[in-house]
Amino acid sequence: MVFWLWMVISVLLVPPFAIGLALAAIYLYIHVKYMGFLLRIFQEKPLLIAPRGEKLTDAEDVAILADDGLKLRGCYLKTIAPTRKGVILFGLEFGSDRWACRPYCEKLLEAGYDVFAVEFRGQGESDKDPNYEPLQWVTDRDVRDMKVAIKYLLGRPDADPRGIGVFGISKGGGTGLVASGGEPAIRCLVTDGAYGTHTTMIPYLKRWIGIYSDRKRIQRVLPTWFYGIIGMVGAKKVARNRGVTYPSVEKAVGRLNRPLLMIHGEGDTYIKPEMARTLFERARGPKELWIVPKAKHNQALTAAGDDYHTRVIAFFDTHLQSSIASTP
Repeated sequence: MVFWLWMVISVLLVPPFAIGLALAAIYLYIHVKYMGFLLRIFQEKPLLIAPRGEKLTDAEDVAILADDGLKLRGCYLKTIAPTRKGVILFGLEFGSDRWACRPYCEKLLEAGYDVFAVEFRGQGESDKDPNYEPLQWVTDRDVRDMKVAIKYLLGRPDADPRGIGVFGISKGGGTGLVASGGEPAIRCLVTDGAYGTHTTMIPYLKRWIGIYSDRKRIQRVLPTWFYGIIGMVGAKKVARNRGVTYPSVEKAVGRLNRPLLMIHGEGDTYIKPEMARTLFERARGPKELWIVPKAKHNQALTAAGDDYHTRVIAFFDTHLQSSIASTP
């Protein structure tokens, strides 16, 4: 409110070009004095312990080639039900291995779904890309690897001709949202702890600048879009330095017109629930947001227990299963 009052007074009393000059001066000040801090913080890895699982003896161990020849490791788990309802691509959280899918998917396997989990480059036992170091942010490399996994599922001898569902945790969820663009075979998506780069960065950017700058009066009057510009410039600098691009998860969600179930922890201190709501509001298709009470980041399954499995299975039963089940 203070900012807009200031803007109205400025427009009435000061030539518009003076306002532009003032904002440009503030931008240059922040860029010169604080951009280095922001670039460093953007590239710091979160203090999270990525889950690892034990190899499942009944799994089909899979190796597929990425579009640049790197070998990606995955595991294909077949349903133990008499008939198959559908096939689900599981997107792993940052740093975990393919066997970490088990606690999320064991009830889906019992309910009639096949599950395929794949490790992207530099993760688990997949080949490392000498020109790429994975971070928690979704990159073009992650999206390309997921699209290869989709192509693999659609090309299997036992492929489901109706398409597949996607179930992604944290970064795996964001990657699935981006990879869904232009992929009509993806019929619906479930994400848990998913986040966008832009909608996550802006709140943290305000906080970072607040830590490193004592110019509190300036910080209070700057609009959100101004921080967005600073964040976008910073992300592009990091992308150039690391040789990647950061696709917009927000834009991908805005184009999404397929059923979506977003799960998020109420107690998530990394990706706060309001960040998830901002991302969720962009989706245009049938959608549901489930904020799990007391759950921290990627801990919704632990907090919700059987209710978690029940909701996920019900979602896929509604949007992925057809009236005539396919045979395994």
